[in-house]
Amino acid sequence: MASIEGSLTGLKKSQIYALERTYRRRAPPAEVVTPELAAHILAISVETGRQVGVLIDRRGEVRHVMIGDGEGIMIPDLSGYPLGRGKLRQMRLVHTHLRGEPLTEDDLADLSLLRLDAIAAICPDEKGRPETIHFAHLLPPGSGEIGYKVFPPQGFFDFSLEFDSFITALGDEMTAKQERTKAQKGRDNAILVHVSTLARGEIEERIKELKELCRTDGINVVDVVVQKPRQLNPRFLLGEGKIREVIASALQKGADLLVFDHELAPAQARAISEITDIRVVDRTQVILDIFAKRAHTPDGKTQVELAQLRYVLPRLAGKGTAMSRLMGGVGGRGPGESKLELDRRRVRDKIAQLERKLDDFAKGRVQRRKKRTRAGLPIVSIVGYTNAGKSTLLNALTSSDVFTEDLLFATLDTSTRRLRFPREREVIITDTVGFIRELPKGLVGAFKATLEELSDANLLLHVVDISNPAYEKHMVSVESLLDELGLSDKPVIKVFNKADLLDEKLAGELARKEGAILMSAKTRSSFGPLLEEMERRFWVEDGEKFIPLSEESVE
Repeated sequence: MASIEGSLTGLKKSQIYALERTYRRRAPPAEVVTPELAAHILAISVETGRQVGVLIDRRGEVRHVMIGDGEGIMIPDLSGYPLGRGKLRQMRLVHTHLRGEPLTEDDLADLSLLRLDAIAAICPDEKGRPETIHFAHLLPPGSGEIGYKVFPPQGFFDFSLEFDSFITALGDEMTAKQERTKAQKGRDNAILVHVSTLARGEIEERIKELKELCRTDGINVVDVVVQKPRQLNPRFLLGEGKIREVIASALQKGADLLVFDHELAPAQARAISEITDIRVVDRTQVILDIFAKRAHTPDGKTQVELAQLRYVLPRLAGKGTAMSRLMGGVGGRGPGESKLELDRRRVRDKIAQLERKLDDFAKGRVQRRKKRTRAGLPIVSIVGYTNAGKSTLLNALTSSDVFTEDLLFATLDTSTRRLRFPREREVIITDTVGFIRELPKGLVGAFKATLEELSDANLLLHVVDISNPAYEKHMVSVESLLDELGLSDKPVIKVFNKADLLDEKLAGELARKEGAILMSAKTRSSFGPLLEEMERRFWVEDGEKFIPLSEESVE
């Protein structure tokens, strides 16, 4: 006999047997519940003084029988039942309310979060027979703020609904709306979630950057949720009530993703995934996904795969459903979902294999760097926060066509070009991947090989988007990462880019304050001061000769 969900403590054997016999009963697909099944669970409920509930599938079979207390019941884990058309669970909940009370907030939260077909509460008359029914079902996305419809209470025997026809039509309508939204947007819809005790201005900056990351990754942001709790919830990050509210809102707005502006701990990701079928990702996964899309060289693809596997390894514990929710879609590119479901030992073996592969790539880079060193040409590396205009500057200086776009991490693979000065002087100039605040540890480690290019540089051009209100924090992030890479002692020229987007007087004052060169990578006439400073850094005039400065003598 199938098990009974809930505590059986204090029940008589006859009551337990009556609960077990509930599994033998059926409700035809066209009926929400039959009078016989309703009378049966009400009789047990009245006798025990506890709520009794059943979960019925669309064939009319009772799949779960639950007994709670006088206030409510606990619904079992339904993650094993896949969502059908309209993202409905294909399961309806029928339970008892002994005091004639309407559907509670908990009932409606279960309806929304579990994506139940419908929920019904049956109330008894003074003799314990079915008297009143309270009924509710979900609505298609965009049909209302609350996302469900609650019917007025009706006499049990007056209630009439061709349930199978109704739920099929509802599922079709929901699916059609979801497909129309997907076709219009062509991308995932997401709700962004930020939880912290930071000041409002800093929160706005972080949300703005997360929105840009989502835009770069092809994610459409439909809403932003910000909570400033006294302390973070260790399980859900948000408070439990708030996370359920967010999930209900996401389902109603047709969101496919919850994107957290924090790196979720493995236990947090699993806990949130267990209460919703919406994919849950964090900022790190969005960055990894962008890198997976934009890696084109074998070296870059290998580094992305390594970073993803390092991120996933501690998250392999738990249910397969949590894993699929964690890694489906965003965050699942590169190694692919099937590889990410390997056991820990095989993932570790794969990581070791990729590390050896990267070592081979690194040896090739060493040889190329030695050739450049033997050529005796100064090496300049362009660094800076992502989307500061580094690739645009490289293209403008060298008449190249490195890919540029107004997106974060438009450049992932290192590009190297020669920059020719007057009097037949040349330097080698390289463009590197953009930096970002709190760059995930896995990415720092995985891309260390690429960033090794910076160790050979004689000079760094630190490009800053002066038009960005958070430019000072961006500068600090870049300088911190350079320090972490052991490059803080490299000579640096600060280049304040995008000056054309700022008031000329203000831009000039900011540049003087930081000792930076002001310019616009899109305006060639502004390049003069930068080129003159680069020449000054590498050559000194000795009569008619120009002698390259050694790295040690550069100021």
